[in-house]
Amino acid sequence: MKVQVLGTGCAKCKQLLANAEQAVREAGAPAEVEKVEDIQAILKFGVMTTPALAIDGKVKASGRVLSPQEIRKLLTV
Repeated sequence: MKVQVLGTGCAKCKQLLANAEQAVREAGAPAEVEKVEDIQAILKFGVMTTPALAIDGKVKASGRVLSPQEIRKLLTV
């Protein structure tokens, strides 16, 4: 499983990255967490508002910081 945090490095993007890493640890999921900061790469996802979270290449949320609990639910679906 690949979890990607899409954002250019703002405070909200950093918080979403920390929450994603925490969620993966807590879930014990075999997942890789990656930060995507390249604007062109973010646009390829169709994301216009950051931060955004993608799991296995599919955008699950954009424009807000998900809590670790919300991310854990997405990991187990």
